[in-house]
Amino acid sequence: MALLNSHKLTLYKRTNRNNFFLKRRRKLIAKIDEQILIATDSNYKPTKIKWVQNEDGTERKLEIPKRVRRWWTENIGGTILLTIRYGNKVIEFEKGKNAIELSSKAEIEPTLQSTKKAVDNGEFDKLLEEQLAYGSHLKK
Repeated sequence: MALLNSHKLTLYKRTNRNNFFLKRRRKLIAKIDEQILIATDSNYKPTKIKWVQNEDGTERKLEIPKRVRRWWTENIGGTILLTIRYGNKVIEFEKGKNAIELSSKAEIEPTLQSTKKAVDNGEFDKLLEEQLAYGSHLKK
């Protein structure tokens, strides 16, 4: 009982796993992590697992390369335009501004890291809500 007396005890409350803000954050953070790997490691090839049937009817797993687009482009002057995507749409940070201008490729990884922290802190929740609300209004 000395162990239990040495710690503060409290009631466990299960967190809501259906929190859509957290799901959106986790999805965007996973995609940002993938972009960081693409930016830092030139040999990185993301893969997905697919089940394939052999001629004799047995199934086996295959890792096939997955096509992932880079979120940045190089301009003629050497500047880099970095966009942040949610799904297949580019997130608009301000009205008419949807890219971050960087001076070199070396700034891509730190910018993506800081963006990842901002997403984790909830700074992108409003932007993601606007992005998803735009698509739902078109269907009406």
